[in-house]
Amino acid sequence: MASSVKRLLAVLYPERRWMFGGAALALLAALAAAGLMAVSGWFIASMALAGAAGLAINYYTPAAAIRLFAIVRSGGRYGERLVTHEATLRGLSRLRVWLFRRLIPLAPARLAALRSAELFARLRADVDALEHFYLAVLVPASVALLSAAAAALLCLVLLPAAAGALLVGVLLAAVLAPLWVQRRAAPDAARAVRAGAELRGLLLDALRGQAELLVWGAIAVHSRRIEATAADLDARRTRVEHFEALGGALVGLCAQLTLLATLLLALTAVHRGRLSPPLLVLLALLMLASFEIIGPLTEALARWSSTLTSAERVFSLADTPPPFSEPRQSAPVPSHPAVVFERVGLRYAEGGPWALENVELTLAPGARVAVVGPSGAGKSSLIGALLKFHPVQQGRVLFGGQPLDALDGDALRRHVAVIAQQTVLFNQSLLDNLLLAAPQASAEQIERAVRVAQLDSFVASLPDGYDTVLGEGAALVSGGEARRISIARALLQEAPVLVLDEPTEGLDAHTARGLYAALASAARERSVLLITHRLSGLAQLVDEVVILEAGRVRARVSVEEYLASGRD
Repeated sequence: MASSVKRLLAVLYPERRWMFGGAALALLAALAAAGLMAVSGWFIASMALAGAAGLAINYYTPAAAIRLFAIVRSGGRYGERLVTHEATLRGLSRLRVWLFRRLIPLAPARLAALRSAELFARLRADVDALEHFYLAVLVPASVALLSAAAAALLCLVLLPAAAGALLVGVLLAAVLAPLWVQRRAAPDAARAVRAGAELRGLLLDALRGQAELLVWGAIAVHSRRIEATAADLDARRTRVEHFEALGGALVGLCAQLTLLATLLLALTAVHRGRLSPPLLVLLALLMLASFEIIGPLTEALARWSSTLTSAERVFSLADTPPPFSEPRQSAPVPSHPAVVFERVGLRYAEGGPWALENVELTLAPGARVAVVGPSGAGKSSLIGALLKFHPVQQGRVLFGGQPLDALDGDALRRHVAVIAQQTVLFNQSLLDNLLLAAPQASAEQIERAVRVAQLDSFVASLPDGYDTVLGEGAALVSGGEARRISIARALLQEAPVLVLDEPTEGLDAHTARGLYAALASAARERSVLLITHRLSGLAQLVDEVVILEAGRVRARVSVEEYLASGRD
């Protein structure tokens, strides 16, 4: 717990001025509110007694003080809301950027075990939950303790016995009651965080896997899992809220008992002439105002465990060791690098099956090689090893004569353009999606890449051309169009090595033949590694074929020999 708090403070430290400013304004508003209540009571009582006795009283000074307290309270609360929320949003933004930077080296090797919903939950929901660390814990706790200390000092001056009663009441209401609530609510609060993440994952599975659930007749089973998880989440939250309510009642009870003790002590002091009646009213209202400031602590500590659980989930993800240790300085890469796999063995889990085993493969500069094989043969694993996404356990991969360990991952991937099976498009314009590969690309380069990728008619059909927003999840784009956007993006990168992973998936035969011809022309000076499960019509694009089965290279033949064998 202490380490998580320390790390949170370290991440949020650059926003310390905003955080201290917000806490200072919150304290100012709380003291002004307490002062307004106490001075107003004293003033009303003094005026009543003066009127009953027919005495004159200076009401200008206390009236001015009341107005000042009212203005400071209102302005302080407004400023406190403004500054504390600005500090919170800045802190969450910084934390989210910090976490995202820690995640980049982990993808995809270390993140593959997490579902997208779980990963999104940690990046968004868990980080958002950490707003309670500052808003609901640090600020209320510091304000409550400092306000109670100020009230105790005033009581010590006016009536020392009342200061003792206040300190006892504060100990019960601000320390013991919140700690009791926190201890009782902690298991349910922590479990609620995990149940919420699990529920998000199940709902996402239901949305994205609806077709599979229907095929296997698992809709009812999955629905029951969702209902059970939602019921567990509701039950946990209900228990947390139950303890929050109990804590609030305990604080109210402590406030009333402290007020009763203060009144008894103050009445005795008034009777003995050591305290004036208006000051009795001031002390009573000061006690009530102090406990009003203390009240939010029980709710804050009830949710403290969920905040810590979220922090631990965030930091456990951030502390995942990356699969590679990047060199301090990347080795130079020639303009036309060769790619060499030397007896490469790769598996995704310790003791698991080999995805690649003893693979020997060379892609010379300018060579065009296709890797064919059934699903699960290890074709995609070749790409993962080449791009330094997954570490190899045996052998090594050389790129431009340099082992991958000597190359920075980003520098390596700038020399390899990949058309992946799954095209990722963002809810931005078509132009923005294309420029991801080459932000400085000229209009002429973009037109040429679009023409080669056979996207001319698609761009012409868009309402705003290149400025058309593709929608959430690329809703305005078909699978074939998304694949051609990916091809255009890869061509814009102008990398010396072009990797094509099932580039014709989702395209009709006529479009595929035209695309292969265009790619053959566009990739004239590049090395081409084509990953596919079939080779019909690709003789114009590749010269050799590597046959991969069960993670092993079984043969390497010319494209003519492969086609003549009739394996396709």
